[in-house]
Amino acid sequence: MCSALLRAQPAQHDRVFWRAIAQNHYAVPENQSPAALAQELSGFLSSPDPELRDDLAYSILATWIARPNILAPPTLLSLADQWRANLKSGIGETGTDSVLKRSFSALCLALLAEREVKAPFFGADRYHQLVAEAVGYLGAERDLRGYDATRGWIHATAHTADLMQALAGSPLLTVEEQASMMSALGERLSSAPQVYTQGEQDRIAAAVVAVIRRPDFDAASLESWLARLQDEDRKVWANPVTPETLARYQNHTYMLQALAVRLSLEPESPRIAGFRQQVLGILRNR
Repeated sequence: MCSALLRAQPAQHDRVFWRAIAQNHYAVPENQSPAALAQELSGFLSSPDPELRDDLAYSILATWIARPNILAPPTLLSLADQWRANLKSGIGETGTDSVLKRSFSALCLALLAEREVKAPFFGADRYHQLVAEAVGYLGAERDLRGYDATRGWIHATAHTADLMQALAGSPLLTVEEQASMMSALGERLSSAPQVYTQGEQDRIAAAVVAVIRRPDFDAASLESWLARLQDEDRKVWANPVTPETLARYQNHTYMLQALAVRLSLEPESPRIAGFRQQVLGILRNR
């Protein structure tokens, strides 16, 4: 009922109103309902206007979600369920504005997953559903644009990697879910028909580190994951090179470079050192 009522609220405010919130350190205006405002902002996530979508809607939502006393758990859950549904809105389309709703919903879900780690409110069932949906969305998204001169940031691959990075911080993540995340991240690199140019490889590397730093991560599975990437790369040179296969090799290389750097920034331990040496060993032979 709460979710339905919130969705029924029409847009009430113009960008001047939202700019004033941002300029006032993101304080909630007097006599305004944060829940209703958050729902109104959520509607802007599909806007082709980058100021409304990113500079205002996302930035205000990010601040309010991070602050513990603005949006209550029922509101957060309502938003979570809406954003989860948005991941399937127009899925399969490329070159259209429908990707904006999907991509920025994934990014906002990452905010909720970060808050979940600090103060759990999802519940186990919703958390595990979100993990499955994030994995499914990463594989199903076909619009891999990064930045557009008119639309601004699109960045579905990076935003979904951010979501996985946040989800990996929860103690609820199972070993099986860790494996599914790693598989999806690797497949996203291997299947992209072009070289990512807007930092997507680094965001994927950040998600990988978030998974493999976990104490319950199966260290042997990283070796297997890296071996699969190498197998894919050997196929590039065993056959006539195409732009698509070369893109796969380059995406793997840039991700491995980012992964090596990120592992060097982790607190030192024999486990992390071993992971780093595996990655550096591959890079030395490229």
